[in-house]
Amino acid sequence: MKKTIITISLLTALALVSCGTESTSSEQPATQSTTTASTTEASSEPTTESASEVTTEHATAPQNEVGYEGMTAVSADALNIGNYYISVDSSSSMFKIADCILHVGEDGMTADIIIDSKSYDALFMGTEDEAKNASETIGYTVNDGGQSVFTVPVESLDKEVQCAALSAKKQEWYGRTLVFRADSLPDTAFKEQRYATVSSLSLEDGEYTIEVELDGGSGRATVESPAKLSIKGGKATAEIKWSSDKYDKMVVQELEYTPTLIDGHSVFEIPVIGFDYKIPVSANTTAMSTPHMIEYTLYFASSSIKKCE
Repeated sequence: MKKTIITISLLTALALVSCGTESTSSEQPATQSTTTASTTEASSEPTTESASEVTTEHATAPQNEVGYEGMTAVSADALNIGNYYISVDSSSSMFKIADCILHVGEDGMTADIIIDSKSYDALFMGTEDEAKNASETIGYTVNDGGQSVFTVPVESLDKEVQCAALSAKKQEWYGRTLVFRADSLPDTAFKEQRYATVSSLSLEDGEYTIEVELDGGSGRATVESPAKLSIKGGKATAEIKWSSDKYDKMVVQELEYTPTLIDGHSVFEIPVIGFDYKIPVSANTTAMSTPHMIEYTLYFASSSIKKCE
């Protein structure tokens, strides 16, 4: 998942819906300059970093936002012992992580950070200034695929941590911020259920409404609340109606969803992973001269669920 800081110039406001009845109040799109938001892509192929990229990193490397608003640190105590693939956000566009494997043991967590290139000789879990004076750093091994593998300690997931990388070309340390994303782990990795589900709430098949809260981006975009909620076969889907028609794609758990355009609004049907939990999602806006994928969270409040008559 890559994220790139961009400038947003157009986002919009809120209208309400209940069981298909739309509110008559709405706001016109507002223009805002120099508003910073994060970008991401649903998926990308690993690419090799060139030596020229690394040598100019301090001066020119675009910086990405990491994590998401409202995230809470997750320690090893909350997880079952095992090995799990995990997504990692990096603040540096030059530090491209091809894959990462989280190891949870009785004594804590480590992670194998896998990089396609040979651009870095060592890592240090701290700032670049601390790395310059460190007596010990973390070297790499080479896996069967010829990739560099750095095994690093992980204090917590969903928490910003500092990491410095030593350039193989310049022998200079470069700092970045990493977040190991707990939301990318399977439910079986957690000792306790992270959120309420259709089963735990004993929801029968049918049509409902539910209050939904959107966070992230510049804070100017909105979705209709309450939203339509459908339960079928023990699974929940929600109708997400944006305040404009400038969203042409949403991504939930790395799956892409396309909208229906209704009365000047982009309307998506997406799965509800869980209730009473901030679900990380992203939405692609075409309001700018070039499309941008913006990171959000959606919170579906189980206490607000009402069945449609």
